[in-house]
Amino acid sequence: MSITKAILRFAAPLPRLEQFDRFLFLGPHPDDIEIGAGATAAKLAGMRKQVTFLICTDGRYGLDYAPKGTTPEALIEIRQKEALASAKRLGVTDVRFLPFEDGGFYEEEELLRAVAAVIGDAQPQVLFAPDPCVDSECHVDHLRTGQCARRLAFCASSQPVMARLGAKAAPVQAIAYYMTAKPNRYIGTRETFARQQEALLCHESQFPAGCDALRAVRLYLRLRAVDFGLRSGKGLAEGFRVLGQTQMHCLPEADK
Repeated sequence: MSITKAILRFAAPLPRLEQFDRFLFLGPHPDDIEIGAGATAAKLAGMRKQVTFLICTDGRYGLDYAPKGTTPEALIEIRQKEALASAKRLGVTDVRFLPFEDGGFYEEEELLRAVAAVIGDAQPQVLFAPDPCVDSECHVDHLRTGQCARRLAFCASSQPVMARLGAKAAPVQAIAYYMTAKPNRYIGTRETFARQQEALLCHESQFPAGCDALRAVRLYLRLRAVDFGLRSGKGLAEGFRVLGQTQMHCLPEADK
């Protein structure tokens, strides 16, 4: 460990997520929050924190396992109902949907303004979003959602900047990237892991009972929880790349 990194560990410690009270989880599609951070969302909701889900695209093209004959337009309503049922399993009742088509058929600036409006309304202290800096990530909706969260995390507290986006300022103090290759904070999820698995079952149009995709995702979630649990000594856990306001600006060492 370099001297600079050692000093920063004490001078600019990473925020501890559980110390905050209001959280906004951004999901590119209606199931990504559950896969990336569902057990953590359930834990925070169980602690009586304010937890809001924002699903950024309508998921209309997730037709691989949808009932035969389902049109993209019909799938939108199906997926919204599944998302609401899944969130309820996690203890989350504030679920919001943006009207953008998945597959990147929208302008990133439109998404930015829509997300900013929800941030201004929900007033979160922490944003959860997919990590847009993962080299292997190729899905445009994941990348754009993560980039919008990245752009807004630092400037959400600035009234002039948010006003330019047509939104109110919000006291965002940290961002927690899920689906990340560089976790630096872990949340113990022994008590809520089963609820994450149950929530996933609500997304029947994407993971029909007994299908290979469902088995693969459930196995992945278990192996990931065990791996992060071993790294953190928490039994089962989810890992996040967390940045506070100090780490978000002019501090390249924060990425190591």
